[in-house]
Amino acid sequence: MKKIILASTSPRRKEILLKTRLPFVIQESNYEEDMKLNLSPEKLSEHLSFGKAKAVADKNDNAIIIAADTFVVFNEKVLGKPKTEKLAKEMLTLLNGKENNIITGVTIIDTSNNSSISFHQITKVFMKNLSKETIEAYVKTGEPLDRAGGYSMQDCGAILIDRIEGDFFNAMGLPLRRLAEELEKFGVKIL
Repeated sequence: MKKIILASTSPRRKEILLKTRLPFVIQESNYEEDMKLNLSPEKLSEHLSFGKAKAVADKNDNAIIIAADTFVVFNEKVLGKPKTEKLAKEMLTLLNGKENNIITGVTIIDTSNNSSISFHQITKVFMKNLSKETIEAYVKTGEPLDRAGGYSMQDCGAILIDRIEGDFFNAMGLPLRRLAEELEKFGVKIL
């Protein structure tokens, strides 16, 4: 079997890919993301995942590269990681009681023949109505600062969410079911 490389240092993506029981290694892509490109959120997620995958593919022969990029979209606006408490509060206030989409773009590249596929998956998230105090308490945990949209639905942020529609793993950063289907096209079977 060809070497499988996850072009990501995300602990969440590693955790999801481990569920496949496939042997893989991790290589950071060091790809410089440009979130301001004039693309739809769906196309942007695929473009960024392709850039990450290509950066790693260029350094490896006879390998299957998997890369992904995840962000939150609200009213066609991409919400990345807030980085500051002030921005996290603003994002969570914006999303309060509303629906938003988590979009993950994924690219798979087979470096032995340079074939590739890029796709995206969308998970709808419905936020609960949150008090100002709840938002502030959640921001104080520090969790929102390194999470797209300012929340993490697989951690403490789960209490902010009323429900989701779609793939839970996609919302974490890697749509496992779809990834398994696409990997089969590259000769990689999980089951």
